[in-house]
Amino acid sequence: MHIAVMGAGAVGGYFGARLAAAGHAVSFIGRGRQLAALRERGLEVKSAVGDVFLPSPRATDDPGTLPPADLVLFAVRLWDTEGAALRLRPLLAHGGAVVPLQNGVDSIERIGAVVGAAPVLGGAAHLAATVGAPGVIVHTGTVARLRFGPVLPGQTAAAAAMLAACRSAGIDAELVPDIRRALWEKFAFVVALSGLTAVSGQPLGVVREDPELRAQFEAAMFEVWSLARARGVALADDFVAEQLRFADTLPCAMRSSLLDDLAAGNRLEAPWLCGAVGRMAKEARVATPINNAIQAALQPYCDGRAVTRTKETA
Repeated sequence: MHIAVMGAGAVGGYFGARLAAAGHAVSFIGRGRQLAALRERGLEVKSAVGDVFLPSPRATDDPGTLPPADLVLFAVRLWDTEGAALRLRPLLAHGGAVVPLQNGVDSIERIGAVVGAAPVLGGAAHLAATVGAPGVIVHTGTVARLRFGPVLPGQTAAAAAMLAACRSAGIDAELVPDIRRALWEKFAFVVALSGLTAVSGQPLGVVREDPELRAQFEAAMFEVWSLARARGVALADDFVAEQLRFADTLPCAMRSSLLDDLAAGNRLEAPWLCGAVGRMAKEARVATPINNAIQAALQPYCDGRAVTRTKETA
């Protein structure tokens, strides 16, 4: 099986490295310093569940130089979805499948609009990891899970092949019957985690221990739960309470990628997280004041470092 990883950052790098270490033919598609590091020094994963080092991974910035893929793990940032999807076409020449591993809830539709619906499955990565340095993925905690599944009848074989590949690599993987529900389950948690860690500038441990921040974390998640239910997604009645209990088991130092990007002055995924909640809520006539406020607070930073705007006076 040839597996192409579109986006060689924390998520793509981690799971791609695990699959490559298990003997699968894995190609990494990246850019900038990360790509240069993979070519010059290899790819390293530092993790409590086992380190991995690939001294000479196949890495490129041009998917057209690679053979067609049986499977593409799509792990680019949300703002780059359509552009990266356009570059997938050579990889899908022989009918390969695409599994998005992004934070948003609409990747299936966005990628499918570019490459067609037939090859695009649904997928969710549950992983706290960062690019500690170019070519080095640092995994926090022990949660490293993939959930995925078909959204069309013809995708069953591809989903089963991915499950087999993941299990051969020791990856905690689950083939779920209702992947759209699984996507909303992740989305609700990620929206709350990213939003509250970003606006507070603090890791999860501080957010969950501070009474005011914890209340806002719960409220942000409840808003997404309400939105999902309004859109016909059957999240459980006790979903928010269960997710709060789950958050209490995670490492205190856990940070969101949104917080890391904000601190680094990078572009933010907020418009596709809390911002997407606000847009969908208007259509569904659901109130989402917490997520709206978070998006408003982060808006000046969404394109990178904030731009100071001053009003000229006569």
